[in-house]
Amino acid sequence: MSNSLPSDVFPLGIATKILFDDNAITAVSSDFGGIIVGRRPLGVFCPSSEDDIVQLVRSAYESPKPFSITARGRGHSDSGQSVSTGGITIDMRSLAAGTQRIRIRVSSENGYSPYVDVGAEQLWSEVMLETLKNGLSPRTLLDYMDLTVGGTLSVGGLSGQAFRYGPQVQNVHELDVITGKGELVTCSKKHNSDLFFAALGGLGQFGIITRARIALQPAPTKVKWVGLVYTDFEAFAGDEEYLITLDGTTGKKKGFNYIEGFVFLDHNQVSSPFFSDEEVAKISAVTSEHGGAYFIEGAIYYSDDTAFTIDQEVESILEGLHYTKGFKFIRELSYTGFVDRVRCEEEKLRRFGLWDIPHPWLNLLVPKSRIHDFHEGVFKGVFKQGNTMGVILIYPLGKNKWDERMSLVFPEEEVFYKIGLLLSSFPVNLGCVLRQRDEVLRFCEKNKIEAKQYLPHYKKIEDWMKHFGSKWDRFVEMKKKYDPKAILAPGQCIFSSPLV
Repeated sequence: MSNSLPSDVFPLGIATKILFDDNAITAVSSDFGGIIVGRRPLGVFCPSSEDDIVQLVRSAYESPKPFSITARGRGHSDSGQSVSTGGITIDMRSLAAGTQRIRIRVSSENGYSPYVDVGAEQLWSEVMLETLKNGLSPRTLLDYMDLTVGGTLSVGGLSGQAFRYGPQVQNVHELDVITGKGELVTCSKKHNSDLFFAALGGLGQFGIITRARIALQPAPTKVKWVGLVYTDFEAFAGDEEYLITLDGTTGKKKGFNYIEGFVFLDHNQVSSPFFSDEEVAKISAVTSEHGGAYFIEGAIYYSDDTAFTIDQEVESILEGLHYTKGFKFIRELSYTGFVDRVRCEEEKLRRFGLWDIPHPWLNLLVPKSRIHDFHEGVFKGVFKQGNTMGVILIYPLGKNKWDERMSLVFPEEEVFYKIGLLLSSFPVNLGCVLRQRDEVLRFCEKNKIEAKQYLPHYKKIEDWMKHFGSKWDRFVEMKKKYDPKAILAPGQCIFSSPLV
């Protein structure tokens, strides 16, 4: 792959939209993780239309010396996946500089009702604001909303609604994708389905997503938020696994619309935008006494016409649970206040200078059968002595909500846990935290815990083959078909040379 660009490689219409100045290049030479340094593209492309991107990719594909292309949204990768050496980085948010590309269809059309057609450059927060104007909402949203649609669909899109509706990629009807050959292809489950499923969770390897048709549902106006504290992991995990089975179907009571779990390893980690200072102190005391605690956060969505039954619904769900007595917290919130809750945390971290520091995150999907081993080896082992800074997520998901045809990979067991080690570090301590992160992976490998990385990053092709498992041959086949010169998404470090 060429690290230099011939002067005549670009059509005049797009050549003027490529920035080569140091400020523009520096702005895309790091990511949210803050771990990878020294990678710099040759230029930054600021498209104003899909056709601009088509011309750029086609130029790369047809050049005697093909150059790499990185599509970048908010740069929220954690290990340099959105950062490239050489080639051109596309600033996808440039597409949002003009008319907002969010078109809502409320009535039934093409068998989908309702839905929103949205440009991949749009933020989920922007999509949410527009759909709410029509009384609608995406089925599943991210915890952090200021990420692009295309970026999250390329990796999966997991959050506390995934146990009910599956990941975000499960709730997409149609895509527009610009392949590594510079071809704009509209695809769905019925049309060009191989590209559709390959692109969902495909880490940008087969094409650049430029539009998505996303399923919507009636939006609630209110949320009953419930927080439960545990000091016993067995009770905590058992209750989480029980709660994700409640869906209101025959013989089952109605359950939460959202469920996430947290691990507090020490009192400094106790945090929630919905806790009062007194409640933080109370939970911190229990955490210190027991050497850690566990927290289930659940939410029921509702509107004024169902408000009269909401308290009874909450009590019905909580009946028989094993949380620590006296540690049940309930709040009534607006729907927008709940789904955008992380923004409050971001603002607080920015005030204290704790947002723009390295984030050596590790996200894993761990089989249910090994979650207790993981708990003992990691939370009671690897992290026992360290002063971990950040958020630790742990909540179960059901395989029945995931389509196996997608590139996104997950454990084979019917229930598995999303583990999010959302760690932060000051630069001086980064090496120590990275070693701790690697120790977690070594523990899983040594103890044969078949965990799958979510937002994966590997350096060796053998590790990628192991990651994709039975999907690897199909993954390579799709790469050969749609990006045979390995132009796209070089920061993932999967394919380093053409497949032709």
